[in-house]
Amino acid sequence: MGFSFLILMLTIATAVASSIDNQIYLLMPHSGSSGHKHSDLNCLSWRLAVETDNLQHWTTVPEACIDYVGHYMLGKQYRQDCDFVAAEAYNYAKGLNLTGDGKDIWVFDIDETTLSNLPYYASDNVAFGAKPYNSTAFNKWVNEATAPAIPASLKLYKKLIKLGIKIVFLTGTRETVREPRAKNLKAVGYTEWEKLILKDNNFHDNSVVYKSGKRKELEEAGYRIRGNMGDQWSDLIGSNPGDRTFKLPDPMYYVG
Repeated sequence: MGFSFLILMLTIATAVASSIDNQIYLLMPHSGSSGHKHSDLNCLSWRLAVETDNLQHWTTVPEACIDYVGHYMLGKQYRQDCDFVAAEAYNYAKGLNLTGDGKDIWVFDIDETTLSNLPYYASDNVAFGAKPYNSTAFNKWVNEATAPAIPASLKLYKKLIKLGIKIVFLTGTRETVREPRAKNLKAVGYTEWEKLILKDNNFHDNSVVYKSGKRKELEEAGYRIRGNMGDQWSDLIGSNPGDRTFKLPDPMYYVG
């Protein structure tokens, strides 16, 4: 099953999707999650190294693993992995002793954590991360404000609000896309939040420094970060990470 077939399935499924909530998972061309071996590279082992942060500072998905990553992201295993993480996060959250003073917060990243850029990453020009990152093309996609929600994260978000936990979105995308980001979040069901924090256009340190600094600012303002969820290790490490962190899978790109 080749990459071109994946794109065909993406095009057809997107056209017939009945709602944004299930748009991603109508794209399944294959349930594949097995570690197909290409020469001396086992793609399942490669993905494991990515998710455990044993492989760092990589720039593109190996060409030999394009189909593997595509099958994983469009298939049931990715959905199940996200569901599992979200379920564990909720099991933790519902056991918290909340104060009720409005200062208990949950920090969510956006890209590949609450919103999915899979329709963009599945295109020929991106090839599930096998092509070099193009900021102009990606920002054009973000400005369209059409990214679907990741269903597991949206369900968790709604449950956290019912528990009385305030939501903070902390993203590495720039202030220039604040309006489309807010529009996109609301359109797919993330209708309320305590703060939506985007990166200042003049900030140039790495993501760990940026997110650590913003979390520190939140805690200095009196907030308690009860949970912190992201798809990149740079969302979760550094200072002021919160009481507990949860990582969603993402083998398509690395943010240091």
